[in-house]
Amino acid sequence: MKARGRWLLKTDPDEYRFEDLLREAGTVWDGVANNLALQNLRSIHRGDLAFIYHTGEERTVVGVAEVISDPYPDPRQDDSKLVVIDIKSKHPLSRGVTLAELKAHRGLKDFDLIRLPRLSVVPVTDEQWEIILGISKT
Repeated sequence: MKARGRWLLKTDPDEYRFEDLLREAGTVWDGVANNLALQNLRSIHRGDLAFIYHTGEERTVVGVAEVISDPYPDPRQDDSKLVVIDIKSKHPLSRGVTLAELKAHRGLKDFDLIRLPRLSVVPVTDEQWEIILGISKT
């Protein structure tokens, strides 16, 4: 059995909040245009887990979602390189984990969220996942 992939998906909370995902139960994750972010999005598989990260003033990891589809062409775009995934809400974190907290943790110094801050779809290692969950419980 393949291990679950783990990801971080960024959203502007003025446009779409984790609370919206909780209320709607699921959504199409779209709007990714950066080439590296699209490459990451194409690597996501059904069953993977993702942190949801609010950008803007918040800059906080706020919840966990599950990917419920493999990537597929964005039906609203006339460009085959643009893909989307379907996700559903799992649960909010016990408390949000701020970007400042992530940057301060030695175990996250190589985390792509910190190294490549403009990337909207970021892979998360198992170790990084556990560190972030641990911080959320303190």
